[in-house]
Amino acid sequence: MSFRHPDRDQIRIEGVLTALGNPLRLGAVRVLDAGGEHNCGSVLAVLGVTSKSTMTHHWRVLRDSGVIRQEPSGRENLLSLRRADLDARYPGLLDAILTGARNDGPDPKHPEAAGTGAWATGTASGSRTADAPGR
Repeated sequence: MSFRHPDRDQIRIEGVLTALGNPLRLGAVRVLDAGGEHNCGSVLAVLGVTSKSTMTHHWRVLRDSGVIRQEPSGRENLLSLRRADLDARYPGLLDAILTGARNDGPDPKHPEAAGTGAWATGTASGSRTADAPGR
């Protein structure tokens, strides 16, 4: 299975803002901002989401908007933030949104998006750097 990803010049601001306007998706992007590739399960664990099917829609919105790249790897999917593409299209936007989210802290209306320590640090186990073997 392969996923469709928009080319850099096909990324649209309204899609990016819609994708990042959801607290759960914003939480996932904060985890992915640590860099490298993360398996879906590790992101779910950090966010405190127990059902993979809950995130299927969210991954699609993030992928279709050009915010993340989702690639199959064996029996799982690896996720990475398309930071270079977003920074090229909209310089400073992602940093401003992530800084705002960090300053605001978790959304009390959506505590599931806060996860655990990832909300504060943006880190997750299960991540691989771009240089990691096996990719």
